[in-house]
Amino acid sequence: MSAPPASRDQVGSISAFVVLLLVALMVLLGLVVDGGAALSARQSAADEAEQAARAGAGALSVEALRTGSLQLDPGPAVKAAEAFTLVAGHPGTATVSGDVVTVQIHYRVATEVLGIVGIGSLPVSAVASATDVQGVTVGTP
Repeated sequence: MSAPPASRDQVGSISAFVVLLLVALMVLLGLVVDGGAALSARQSAADEAEQAARAGAGALSVEALRTGSLQLDPGPAVKAAEAFTLVAGHPGTATVSGDVVTVQIHYRVATEVLGIVGIGSLPVSAVASATDVQGVTVGTP
């Protein structure tokens, strides 16, 4: 026996379902691909900010070193940290507060799949701080 013919009001209902399913799958694919790229970019930005802060924390005051103290020279510290971010490819801003250098990096990463639905880029940002220490320090286990 053959199946009864479909009524006229149900013709095309499977097509609408397939279209909605494909849209949902594309959005899911976009979240996986572009979300993964954004997470990777976020980790790279954090690494760059940490390294830039360390570069700035190495800019010590020569005058303070002559007297035997360890003190940052704020101007060169900011310049060294910001120069590192330029070389790394994502310009950032650096500030010095006391003996701590803080670097902030903000940029956007282009999307590959989510651009189809109008999301052309995703924001990426990171903040890291560093301080220079004198001698060897041992943490408690």
